[in-house]
Amino acid sequence: MKIKPGATALLLLPSLALTTLTGCSMNDSADPDATAVVGTSTSRDAADAVEKVSSELYDLLGVQGKASESRSGVTECEGKDPAKYFQVFHPWSFYPASADRLDEAMERLKTELPKHGWKVVRYEPDTSQAKNLNLTADHSEKKYSVSIVQMKKNDPPKLSLTVVSGCYQVPDGKEVERF
Repeated sequence: MKIKPGATALLLLPSLALTTLTGCSMNDSADPDATAVVGTSTSRDAADAVEKVSSELYDLLGVQGKASESRSGVTECEGKDPAKYFQVFHPWSFYPASADRLDEAMERLKTELPKHGWKVVRYEPDTSQAKNLNLTADHSEKKYSVSIVQMKKNDPPKLSLTVVSGCYQVPDGKEVERF
């Protein structure tokens, strides 16, 4: 999957989405609303890691198509010192070669994600007029969540995916880079 910088990433990052994605099944804390701490990393290395997770998800689709070109971003960890802690996110879209393969791609993800360490925590239509099918899954070992929205009525139809990490702590002597 090709990745390049894009402003789309910042537009798709409401803090509510991060809160929703990094929910309780991704957290090892006594506080059910706390976001899991992944470990120590630079922003750049963490961004490379989240894009690798996106590539792994692309491979699980098993349907011919094209991924959008987007770049990961960095945001604050809610309730943590923004000078020391950060999360990375990677929003991207998948456009199947044939619109009639969209259901197959979504069903395949629902089946394949658990085989690769992901726990599907939501699989249902949203409340929009389009009743877009939503899948949310957490990988508790890797400390990532993914939100996938099937947008059949878009032109062209697509899957919209956002991968979000748990919180990283920047190494001593380094600063959190925001991009």
